[in-house]
Amino acid sequence: MSHVLTLIADPARAPLSRDMVSTAAAAATQAGAAVSAPDWLAPGEAVDLPFAAPDPARVVAAVALRLAGLALDHAVQPAAGRRKRLLVADMESTIITIECLDELAATLGIRDRIAAITARAMNGEIPFEGALRERVAMLAALPETALEELYRERVRLMPGARALVATMSAAGAATALVSGGFTFFTERVKALAGFDRAYGNRLEIASGRLTGRVVEPIFGAEGKLGRLRALLTEHNLVAEDAVAVGDGANDLPMLLEAGLGVAYRAKPTVAAAARFRIGHGDLTALLFLQGFRHAEFRV
Repeated sequence: MSHVLTLIADPARAPLSRDMVSTAAAAATQAGAAVSAPDWLAPGEAVDLPFAAPDPARVVAAVALRLAGLALDHAVQPAAGRRKRLLVADMESTIITIECLDELAATLGIRDRIAAITARAMNGEIPFEGALRERVAMLAALPETALEELYRERVRLMPGARALVATMSAAGAATALVSGGFTFFTERVKALAGFDRAYGNRLEIASGRLTGRVVEPIFGAEGKLGRLRALLTEHNLVAEDAVAVGDGANDLPMLLEAGLGVAYRAKPTVAAAARFRIGHGDLTALLFLQGFRHAEFRV
């Protein structure tokens, strides 16, 4: 079979049923696909439907129409080359559950002001670099100790993050965290989640307090894309060998470059532009998209 349709659900909220699988298979068949028997990757959570079709794009459209409104993620890919050899991941609201700048702002009582700017930047409404400078300026004089306090009390991994990194690492993939956030957090999250490397922006600190400035140049969308390309070159890989994941507009260039670029619970403009979207499953959905079975997961 030349392609595979993968269906992924959140089993705690709406388990994947055989009726859902049959509905998807029927839609693919009506779109001209010859569909093979379901291959369950995890009962109630993920299944592969291998198929052959003269027009896979027609299958994608038909399945999306038939499954609209269901709490279900789905993706169509070529069957060959699904397992990737490089993982590049955004950090905030992707690998961890929070936006660190927003939470730092809460300590000064200005969370709503900064969060509004964050939301606009992540949806691509305003340039990331200017938005970062503006938000950091509002944190001037914040004690450096607030960073450690935030990490200790509020930073938590997104469900499935550790399994995603550990499983890909065990399979021989290189892993990198690329963030528009700050190295204070990226280095700690790298160790917490098990990434090989981490990249981010540096806050300027003097006399134990934030100065309100970011050390230039700012690591944004172009930095993430550039790092993806550099890692591909370093490991003698091509774009199709990479999986990239993120939620914001500054992630979109790397999502479009990678062979498997996944918008994870992403902002509307990002979800609309990305080729692959996950809105219901956790981060282990990226493993299912690569054909890993639940029994293969590492933690």
